[in-house]
Amino acid sequence: MNASAGSAGLARYAAQSAGTRGRRYQEPAALTRSDFQRDRDRIVHSTAFRRLEYKTQVFLNHEGDLFRTRLTHSIEVAQIARSIARALGLDEDLVEAISLAHDLGHTPFGHAGQDALNACMRDHGGFEHNLQSLRVVDELEQRYGGFDGLNLCFETREGILKHCSAANARRLGELGERFLLGLQPSLEAQVANLADEIAYNNHDVDDGLRSGLITLEQLQQVDLFAAHADVVSARYPAIAERRLVHETVRRMIDELVGDLLAETQRRIAVAAPGSLDEVRRAGPLVAFSAPMRERSQRLKSFLHAHLYRHPQVETVMDQARRAVHTLFDAYRDDDRLLPDEHRERAQHLGARAIADYIAGMTDRFALKELARIGADQT
Repeated sequence: MNASAGSAGLARYAAQSAGTRGRRYQEPAALTRSDFQRDRDRIVHSTAFRRLEYKTQVFLNHEGDLFRTRLTHSIEVAQIARSIARALGLDEDLVEAISLAHDLGHTPFGHAGQDALNACMRDHGGFEHNLQSLRVVDELEQRYGGFDGLNLCFETREGILKHCSAANARRLGELGERFLLGLQPSLEAQVANLADEIAYNNHDVDDGLRSGLITLEQLQQVDLFAAHADVVSARYPAIAERRLVHETVRRMIDELVGDLLAETQRRIAVAAPGSLDEVRRAGPLVAFSAPMRERSQRLKSFLHAHLYRHPQVETVMDQARRAVHTLFDAYRDDDRLLPDEHRERAQHLGARAIADYIAGMTDRFALKELARIGADQT
């Protein structure tokens, strides 16, 4: 695709670091980095990013050393997203920053932890990890003398916030406008969103097979997997199972990325956006083709039925939900159980401060806290 170039050789419809809508608090420009590079670096150095190493993707951290965590998942998303951004002439630093930050607000124990915390917060505004990720970078990180949070650029913050209710959007001012006006985020944000989907679908296949909870025979029902597994088996008849899995998964990723690029380039050619503002007014431009969307959905449905709802996974996740409820109820009933800093915040913010504290926990710290609270209550 021959797109007219913007600054630094980027396509004219890319987000331009020099034209950022800026930060919440003014700061002098960095000497050697663009604003989006600086955002990425702040994310990598944040406490919340380091905690992702010990937060669940599908399998709890103690269940095995080789399963993905939220940290390795975020790195894989960033790698896929950067490759797509480079091919489309987009800002790679922005797409990487969004990818690395998208799960910063995730609870311990994966989606089970999120669902449990949302239930605990039902009467207090609910809990949603996209909003919590924004809360982390806007308020909860405590690293700088002049402001709370990381003071990221508007474009990075916009990309982190993938979903938002109208009520929450109205409270977010300029950042929430697109949800109220039906506008789109930058192409970089759209790329990070679908790179997330590509990453988790494929690495959950890998982790599910490694765990033994799904089998190669079962995956032969899924054409996206089976088509590539058959090619690998034919080319390497004596290949070991683990190598077969790796070869198959990487080919699946290649096909998904290739389809995404082709469909996105087709949509961009039709819409012909000349600027980021025109991208915002267009419909979604980063997308799979309709046939690939159907194939990807069949893979997702298989994983939901056979992995995420596997009795062994559900048993662990039920325990995780109870753990989050127990922690929340204990802190709400007796704020002396909270560390001093969080107790002071709870006295001002109530349940929201308790949710902030629990959401920031790693899996193993949450279990350690559960044991401590249990000991205190006996």
